[in-house]
Amino acid sequence: MDTKEFFAAVKMLEKEKNIPADILCERIQAAIVSAIKGEYGRDIGYCDIDLEEGTMAVYLRKNVVSEISDPVTDLLPEEAQRYKKGAVPGDIVEIQLETKDFSRIAASTTKNVIRQGIREAERSQIKQEFQSKHQELVTVRVVNIDAETGNATVELGKGESLLHKTEQVPGEVLKVGDLVKVYVVDIREGEKSGVKAMISRTHPGLVRRLFEEEVPEIFDGTVEIKAISREAGSRTKVAVYSADENVDAVGSCIGARGARVGKVVDLLGGEKIDIVKYSENPAEFIAASLAPADVISVEVLDDAPNSCCVTVPDNQLSLAIGNKGQNARLAARLTGWKIDINPESGFFEIKE
Repeated sequence: MDTKEFFAAVKMLEKEKNIPADILCERIQAAIVSAIKGEYGRDIGYCDIDLEEGTMAVYLRKNVVSEISDPVTDLLPEEAQRYKKGAVPGDIVEIQLETKDFSRIAASTTKNVIRQGIREAERSQIKQEFQSKHQELVTVRVVNIDAETGNATVELGKGESLLHKTEQVPGEVLKVGDLVKVYVVDIREGEKSGVKAMISRTHPGLVRRLFEEEVPEIFDGTVEIKAISREAGSRTKVAVYSADENVDAVGSCIGARGARVGKVVDLLGGEKIDIVKYSENPAEFIAASLAPADVISVEVLDDAPNSCCVTVPDNQLSLAIGNKGQNARLAARLTGWKIDINPESGFFEIKE
């Protein structure tokens, strides 16, 4: 084999595909061994590639025997002496092959299998890159939008991923060339489909990662996000807590003049965000979760698990419940409690 051309090609592939040369060589070695097995019908091939020395050699391994039972795998001692002096039955000799020793079929097979090996190496590289981004926030570029489905194809590292319409923020209009932040929900691999990153702009994890970027106290662990409930494109509630009594968890997330939470709101296209203080005391946590409404009292019901009755001022009832029940619904998801909201007077005023 023309080793100079071979190693030049490996270096070129390493640069173009960003696949480490040692991984490429491992795949190529396996490909050559597979091609030899296909040609001779036996697993007798061996390939040695030395990147540092710039050498490559292909061998056939044969058994030295006193009587040949398989011409493909066996070799008599007299002939074995050409490859290993003093060879006796029981020894194994390695016979180095040159390119000319390969038949046209073997050479073609090797070429095809090497191509496959390179594809597998590239796929492995993409998989590693995707896995490093698992459950992380990444910025992607929109490269195509399906006019019929609304699904957007985006560049993610060296590969591409599909941002389904259902995973896009309602009301958001994406255009080709846009840079958007997405959350990598999962990494999946199929035999035919290859490695795919499942990405989303509606997942609560997106909000969590955005706050980690904007709030140093969350990133360093001083403030902890305990729970998130979200209706993407409309409203999100975030429960935060700090074990340090000197740290205002809610204030840290809001920032001076609302700068920190404002940045997250902008990145989410204007989505409203309520930041509430988490408490181990269920009544305190439930009361906080109904913000921006004021709560007079929270009564935990003994006859129903994780259920409570909340009383609010009459003029706060609609605020506590929210448009189409959204505020109460998000509070229930945030706390994990069933919340029954009642006005202080006990009377409900129904408006058209």
